[in-house]
Amino acid sequence: MNLPPELRYAKSHEWVRVEGDLATIGITDYAQDQLGDVVYIELPEVGRTLQQEETFGSIESVKAVSELLAPVSGEVVEVNEELLDTPETVNEDPYSAGWMIIVRMDDPSEVKDLLTAEQYQAFVEEEG
Repeated sequence: MNLPPELRYAKSHEWVRVEGDLATIGITDYAQDQLGDVVYIELPEVGRTLQQEETFGSIESVKAVSELLAPVSGEVVEVNEELLDTPETVNEDPYSAGWMIIVRMDDPSEVKDLLTAEQYQAFVEEEG
């Protein structure tokens, strides 16, 4: 399982890359592997305000449909429109080209509530 150490992770299997007050969000390598081939992604509009743990979209694979949950609160400032045409990018490159949204965080301290790579790995092993 690929877990970049500089990212933070939610128990709902989203990752966060923090740069200043901006949080880039996607799903983990583990999540995309569990889902299987991703065939459709629904993402929010730019300008939408999200609360931590609020549903911001959905991801559909050949196996299931899953909700996407916001790991941090804030305003959506960018959406990865490429995923609407090529959702399989999430399977191929979940931590780079497969990012989903960028949020301007209301409260950057919420990141402290998220798991480190080591904590997320232990959580996944417990869960599995």
